[in-house]
Amino acid sequence: MQPTTDGSRPPAAPEPSRPGPDARTRRTRLLLAGAALAAVAVPFVLLLVLVEDRWAPLAEADQNARDALHGYALGHPAFVAVMRVLSDSGSALAWQVALGLVVLWLLWRRLWRLAAFVAVTGIGSSLLNTAVKTAVNRPRPLVDHPLVHPPGASFPSGHAQAAITGYAVLLLVFLPVLSVRWRRPAVVVSAVMVLAIGFSRVALAAHFVSDVVAGFVLGAAWTAAMTALFSAWRLQRGRPAVRPGSGLAPEQAARLDPTSGGSATPTAPGPE
Repeated sequence: MQPTTDGSRPPAAPEPSRPGPDARTRRTRLLLAGAALAAVAVPFVLLLVLVEDRWAPLAEADQNARDALHGYALGHPAFVAVMRVLSDSGSALAWQVALGLVVLWLLWRRLWRLAAFVAVTGIGSSLLNTAVKTAVNRPRPLVDHPLVHPPGASFPSGHAQAAITGYAVLLLVFLPVLSVRWRRPAVVVSAVMVLAIGFSRVALAAHFVSDVVAGFVLGAAWTAAMTALFSAWRLQRGRPAVRPGSGLAPEQAARLDPTSGGSATPTAPGPE
């Protein structure tokens, strides 16, 4: 490079732009998120096809589970009482109240994006469940002495879908508040509650087993899709992608902690 007439060297020509590791990493993560979503959604579609076609092995398994659990429930009032409590804890009203309070808390802490995630994921899951139920229109299980009288269609289970969506949302939002040693127990307790709520719907003859499994799968797929969108949202703002094991926004742990004043500055720039 030759010096200019005043003795200084001219500025170097800029190198042509090329995708850096960040761009490649984002593409890879988006592909992985899409693959994960497909891996969850495909079983639901397969189950839906089997239910619509009235596949004999599935229908027989549903009826056997219904008859066995309902027969046991009729002779064990204490069992029925426990199942009712579990079922009520996973009702649409219970989750509307729980997630509504979480949204208000997040708004108070000025965590707008997390509040939007909770609201959209919760409301969207409910609307999606209603749409699929209307489209499939599967009748509820018929028994001689019903213990509950739920309205509407049976497939997929709204309680099961709400439970897996609700507990996943709570974990994704509040895992950053928990110390590392308490995160695994929180996940285990949440998984047990989700399974217990789904079991209670079959035990009360409100749903077939396939309804509950479909609710689990559809709720997981919807939550995975919303988490992927939230992760892309963070990437666009220069934040790290979501790592579910650490929660949606680990840098906001201080503001999420109910015992703190919520005034701590997040480790990443900008409001959440």
